Formats: sequence, structure tokens, C-alpha cells
Amino acid sequence: MEETEQLTAGQVSESEGLEDWRVLLRTLQASFSTGSMAKGLELAARIGAAADGANHHPDLTITYPRVHVLLTTHDANDLTTRDVGLARTISAIADELGVTAEPGAVAQLEIAIDALDIPAVKPFWEAVLGYEPDRDDDCVDPYSRSPGFWFQQMDAPRPQRNRIHIDVTVPHDVAESRIAAALEAGGTLVSDNAAPAFWILADPEGNEACICTWQGRD
Repeated sequence: MEETEQLTAGQVSESEGLEDWRVLLRTLQASFSTGSMAKGLELAARIGAAADGANHHPDLTITYPRVHVLLTTHDANDLTTRDVGLARTISAIADELGVTAEPGAVAQLEIAIDALDIPAVKPFWEAVLGYEPDRDDDCVDPYSRSPGFWFQQMDAPRPQRNRIHIDVTVPHDVAESRIAAALEAGGTLVSDNAAPAFWILADPEGNEACICTWQGRD
């Protein structure tokens, strides 16, 4: 494969050497348990040097006691072989430092607003949030600090229910346990017609959340 070949979520997920990583939306993410801030900073410094060498830079979140890494190819607005290559390098660095990955710790939050007239509604949310337009009907935080918003077309008014729901994207091997926990906590399964791409759940008052994975979207 060429160095900058664009890849589907399925191709990335099936690539060798990515046991530490999970595909979420158009990103490849891993969380490493460092045990201390000093070890986290050491890992981040090593990742930074590798990223400079590859001229491909991830987003890093350093907390006590872990480092979260998000990879995507911004020029392609998708995943490419550059992300896969750097992910393998980062895993090798973590292994050298004795740092363990926590694949179940990664998740991606999106907020969806149902609207009858998306072009009329979307600019308001971009303005009030300070967000920028993204592809399709998305808008995103230009500083990558807050969840993305997207807008879903309504066919008719629904005054009897809420018009906002939460999308939580998780690794595909975490979805079933996340759904089970939500149901045990009093939720209901509204629909699994689109599974494994997403399951629609509702809380006891009918407010909805979708548990989403990359599967079934290629």
C-alpha cells in the first residue's frame, strides 16, 4: 500500500500490529496507562519526536495517570496508512517504556440535533458554540476540546418527544457491555435495526442515546 492510501474503518481494524488501538468515527485512538505524570510526559515526548520524524502529528491528552492518543489524516479527513504506521510506532514506544494500553478506555462523544430545516438551525449552533462547519451536516470545535455536533433531518414535527439525542461511539468490542449496563440502569432498547452501526436506547423519560461503532458503515 502507498504511504498515504486512504483506508476504510474495516481495513484499519483488520491491520496487524494495532492491538492497542480502536477505530472511532474517522479516527484511530489508544489510551495508555502510565501510572504517573512523569511517565506520561516521557511517553508524550517520545511520541512527539516520532511524529516530527514522520511529519504526521496526533492529538495527545496527558492526564494523571494516562496518555490518550488520537490519530487521523486531516488532509484526507479520514484514516490513511500514515495513521496505521504511526500507531504501530507509538505502540512500540509504549512497549519500550513498559506502558500498557487500555483499549476499553477510549470513546468518542457526538451530539445530534434533529431539525426540520437544517440550513436554518445549523448556523445558530455554530455561532453559539464557536464551532466551524465540517463535512456533511457536522460542525466541530476548532480547538478539538469539545464534542462534535451533527444535524439529523426530520420528516415531520415531533412535539411529543425531545429533539436532541446523544451519540456515544465506542470500540466494537465494548458496545454490548455498554448497552447491557444502560439497560440494567433502567434504559430501554428503542431499536437495533441498524446494528452493529448503532443501537438506539432511551432513558426512563424517553431521552435517547445511540451507542455507535464503526461496523456496518464501510
